[in-house]
Amino acid sequence: MFCACLGRELRSRSDKEAIMGKLVRDAMTPNPRTIGGTATVVEAAQIMDRADVGAIPVVDADDILVGIITDRDIAVRVVAAGRDPRSTTVADVATSDVSPAYPNEPLDDALEQMAYRQVRRLPVIDDDRVVGMLAQADMVHELKDKQAGRLVDEISHEPAHVEV
Repeated sequence: MFCACLGRELRSRSDKEAIMGKLVRDAMTPNPRTIGGTATVVEAAQIMDRADVGAIPVVDADDILVGIITDRDIAVRVVAAGRDPRSTTVADVATSDVSPAYPNEPLDDALEQMAYRQVRRLPVIDDDRVVGMLAQADMVHELKDKQAGRLVDEISHEPAHVEV
């Protein structure tokens, strides 16, 4: 199996070796903050600010993953749309079509999923409950310093779409 970054194979053997054999649990941030869908966008933004994160898993009353809210969701779906963040709920703007990662999943599979879905973060679940978050930065730490910048650039590079 190879690890693809936006459809491109990792360039060097050492890139592959740094990722191969590692599991998501080896790189994820455990026990992330979560938020319920009835919370306001302001509350979500405050949690993001305090925790210094760009995404929060959204859970239901039973702590089951039902979505994710990102700083981009807030910027585009609330601020740019002219909505009031004090009255807009997380459920109103969160992304519900979330592809999670799993603790025992190979790290290269999670990287491929990020590239395919063009996302920077994946909630990590076990028995439908959030046990971690996997971000690009977490995966980069698994690579050698000289390779880290190139990987982030490849995963992050998205064509700009500007509508006027």
